[in-house]
Amino acid sequence: MTPTDVIMKKRLGHELTREEIEYFVRGSVNGDFKDYQLSALLMAICIRGMSDRETVDLTMAMAHSGEVLDLGEIDGVKVDKHSTGGVGDTTTLIVAPLVAACGVKVAKMSGRGLGFTGGTLDKLESIPGMRIDLTRDEFISAVQKNGIAVIGQTGQLAPADKTLYALRDVTATVDCLPLICSSILSKKIAAGCDAVVLDVKTGSGAIMPTLEQSIELARTMVRIGSMTGRRFSALVTDMDQPLGMYIGNALEVTEAVKALRGEAEGALLDVSLQLGAQILLSARAAKTKDEALSMLRGKLESGEGLEKLKQMIASQGGDPRIADDLSLLPQAQETIDLTAPSGGYISGMTTSEIGYAALALGAGRSSKEADIDPAVGLVMKKRIGDAVEKGEAWCTLHVNPGSRVEEAKRRLEGALSISKEKPVLRPLVYTTIEADDV
Repeated sequence: MTPTDVIMKKRLGHELTREEIEYFVRGSVNGDFKDYQLSALLMAICIRGMSDRETVDLTMAMAHSGEVLDLGEIDGVKVDKHSTGGVGDTTTLIVAPLVAACGVKVAKMSGRGLGFTGGTLDKLESIPGMRIDLTRDEFISAVQKNGIAVIGQTGQLAPADKTLYALRDVTATVDCLPLICSSILSKKIAAGCDAVVLDVKTGSGAIMPTLEQSIELARTMVRIGSMTGRRFSALVTDMDQPLGMYIGNALEVTEAVKALRGEAEGALLDVSLQLGAQILLSARAAKTKDEALSMLRGKLESGEGLEKLKQMIASQGGDPRIADDLSLLPQAQETIDLTAPSGGYISGMTTSEIGYAALALGAGRSSKEADIDPAVGLVMKKRIGDAVEKGEAWCTLHVNPGSRVEEAKRRLEGALSISKEKPVLRPLVYTTIEADDV
């Protein structure tokens, strides 16, 4: 068997055997497949597709291309969640503490932001002293003791995905369903959790811009994930506008803390509770959705969710006082209001442009090596459907000397639509997909 044999077979539209897929994945790590051969095979997969069996084999081969965590030392069901990415999407910092307060172990590995999509790790690192690079033993100990830990993916976890994703990014094969599924699911399987809830975004700030594509992606990931023997389910949620009102790393921590304090209602909290309910159902910690939501709201109102966040921060070296004193988080030097050019109703937002505006201010990175400024970003004053008067502030920029303010303003001005008629609002959660549904 040679790389050319595998490439030719898939180019002709035939199914690859498990051995051929394992050979390809192994070759992506040890160098037996050169970059140009990997690129050719990725394009053949993108054009010809893969069967469910091939996608499962690819997922498992990628998961086992490096370290696979054994979380058996941790008592009970271990859960994780994954978002396909968006803007103002701070659900992890709300969901994880609330679920942990309900007695379910949250052992989460998260990623960094790239482009207009924010990353949970960057948000956590805006907390003074916070560590996301725990060792395996530290990670397991933190989850066992506190019921929660959120850390970064190690270099030994699914290394094949790192190689293949970098090539997909430059060969126009990012939006291929089998490759998306294997990329996401392989890391979740290697991370060792028993149950995973997927938050699949749809809209102008999502990897899949149409609802139909997003539902197809969610169904495919749940189907393939469940075939690996783990419990997978998914919610398809709206990303046609930022989910939260705060965009930027320390700013998003601020909103999460306010939500856990009971000081911030709205879409971010609503979606967080829906995701949390699905996690509790997947963990068999609740029998019905209503029961799960009642449990979560109880932990929110009692302050136990906020206390669990403090425990997580302290156990990972961070300063838990930020939960009581938000001024301890990084603060931008200046704020600038952006005002509406006319009156009416906010009828639309191009979410990706809002994310790129935050990036221009310094809140995001255009390459994996770029630095970010944890203090900068923007705070939304309005959502789609809200009335706005001419000259009224609809967004406030938080800027530092390195911020590209004019670029951010241009992007934000182009992202906003105002109409005389109040628009029909889209739902926050479109559907829930369980393994039995697919």
